[in-house]
Amino acid sequence: MNYQEYEKASRAALGLIDSDLVLKNANIINVFTEEIYKTDIAIYNGLIVGLGKYKGKVEIDLEGKYVCPGFIDSHLHLESTLVPPAVLIHNAVLWGTTTFIVDPHESVNVSGCDGIEYILEQTNEVPANVYVMMPSCVPATPMEDNGCTFTAEDMKKYIHHPRILGLGEVMDYNSVVSAEQSMFEKLDLFRDKVIDGHAPFLSNEQLASYALAGIATDHECCDFEYALKESRNGMQVLIREGSAAKNLEAIVKGIIENNIEVSRFSFCTDDKHIEEIREEGHISYNVKKAIALGLSPLKAIKMATINAARCYGLKHLGAIAPGYQADLVVLNDLDNVVIESVYHKGKLIDNNTPIVIPKPKDHIKNTVKVKEVTKEMLMIKASQDPVSVLQMIDQQIITKHIKVEVPSQDGYFVPNKIYNKAAVIERHKLTGKIGLAVVSGFGISNGAIASSVSHDSHNIIVIGDNDHDILLAVEELVSTQGGYTIVENGKVLETLPLPIMGLISDLEFSEVHSRLKTMIQHAHRMGVPENMDPFITLSFIALPVIPEIRITTNGLYDVVNGKFITYN
Repeated sequence: MNYQEYEKASRAALGLIDSDLVLKNANIINVFTEEIYKTDIAIYNGLIVGLGKYKGKVEIDLEGKYVCPGFIDSHLHLESTLVPPAVLIHNAVLWGTTTFIVDPHESVNVSGCDGIEYILEQTNEVPANVYVMMPSCVPATPMEDNGCTFTAEDMKKYIHHPRILGLGEVMDYNSVVSAEQSMFEKLDLFRDKVIDGHAPFLSNEQLASYALAGIATDHECCDFEYALKESRNGMQVLIREGSAAKNLEAIVKGIIENNIEVSRFSFCTDDKHIEEIREEGHISYNVKKAIALGLSPLKAIKMATINAARCYGLKHLGAIAPGYQADLVVLNDLDNVVIESVYHKGKLIDNNTPIVIPKPKDHIKNTVKVKEVTKEMLMIKASQDPVSVLQMIDQQIITKHIKVEVPSQDGYFVPNKIYNKAAVIERHKLTGKIGLAVVSGFGISNGAIASSVSHDSHNIIVIGDNDHDILLAVEELVSTQGGYTIVENGKVLETLPLPIMGLISDLEFSEVHSRLKTMIQHAHRMGVPENMDPFITLSFIALPVIPEIRITTNGLYDVVNGKFITYN
């Protein structure tokens, strides 16, 4: 705020001139004192200038409705919603999320710096605050086959960008705790900014080393015990409730039962499909669920607002007080988080607010390049002895490594609905690499599902109970240049093309929503558990930084012991 702006805003705060907008008779949620009290909110030039009795050019009587600060999503990947970023943001803003802290490592793994530019361009004119964290691990680990390598040198040109807050989730925790020089260069570059973490299941000593490196947050806590351990080490726990990973209940129950102070906790979605956002909400859903579990509404709202703002150094966001940006959520019902209206910089955001979607550059399309795949390439050796199996878990992205006897014929694995076959096929550089695995817990029968969204390298991942449908699914995604597809009995039932980097659709949202809903229904009918999002869950079994076992283009990988597993 320059002097001229301050001088006018100060006069409005003193009541010497009318404010632009006054929301009268509001029951405000004060996140500093954990109070609710009735007052007017005076807004001038997008800022809150005062609380009290004010006059405005426009006055709206809220008649005692509750008003809280706009919600903050502390960590998400816009690409995971499948639609252009502006579409996702518009839908989430209507549910009260006015600030998004984005890690674009999906785009960068495919398209490098062009991926960052895409995210920045697509979010430049949205009615929300969109900040970006520099992807720290591209590729996620040195053994990955992705589209590019993103180094500390590549990051330097972005370091002073006003919307770059810091370094994105540091997934390669081994490089941190072993003090590798290349990782230190990235950490050192952002030593005066926020560094996000990704640190599931570290030992006490490893976590100490990880926190020592200056890593401030983590969103990978699946239970309260681990979340408490991280908060005791000074880290901010970002409680995740997305489409696949749902960690909120376990952590919030622990906070309540142990009467833990909530300042070290915030909310995030990480990966959440847009159809779920439209049906149940965004960060508002996290707040509502936390309240339903017994957390006080005031504490839940603090976790969704000021806690995140303080963590990321956003001094102008997260509260209703003079000098804070007028990002506000009006609630008809506090306990059930029923939203009546949303304001960003003092302007009402509703369904009539235009969505600006810049046209993406042509070179971030046509990114799916695959050598021919044959049935012989999909054969997995198996005898009567137990073999390693990747076991999926409902509502989690962690997996189990089990060893069991699987169906076989002539020395090779024969998939069925209990033990599916999965393959990850390199799609960036025509290497011809294919990794194979036996998978349990997915349960698909008489068909296959494939996706070009497979974290974080985004090669093609496919799973099915027969080779014919697996091959057909792969061929379909090559022809559409990325997407989701589902095949049954030798026929493509439905495909959602994702031609932008193999990650994002260029269809209208209604078409994306309709197709995806139908495809998920098909998947559940074909045997995928009802509690499991088939596409998001499938996409994560390729990420070799989450225990216990994963599948990559180089084969089945034991994350716990850091080694590949060979089928003999």
